[in-house]
Amino acid sequence: MSDDSGDGVPQRAVCRNCGGILYQGLDLRPPDEIIQQYDGKCPKCGKKLSSIPKDVEVNPVE
Repeated sequence: MSDDSGDGVPQRAVCRNCGGILYQGLDLRPPDEIIQQYDGKCPKCGKKLSSIPKDVEVNPVE
């Protein structure tokens, strides 16, 4: 989950395989809730999603 674009979105969840955005928004959501929304698979590439984050970035609010 990261915010590389600098658009001020507090949370963004992306597929590790294809980079597809799974969730982006102001409300913080747990990874398992995001995964359940897509029945455990990325809607873009079909890869199985994991609730164990691999890359997490925390940036200060400006």
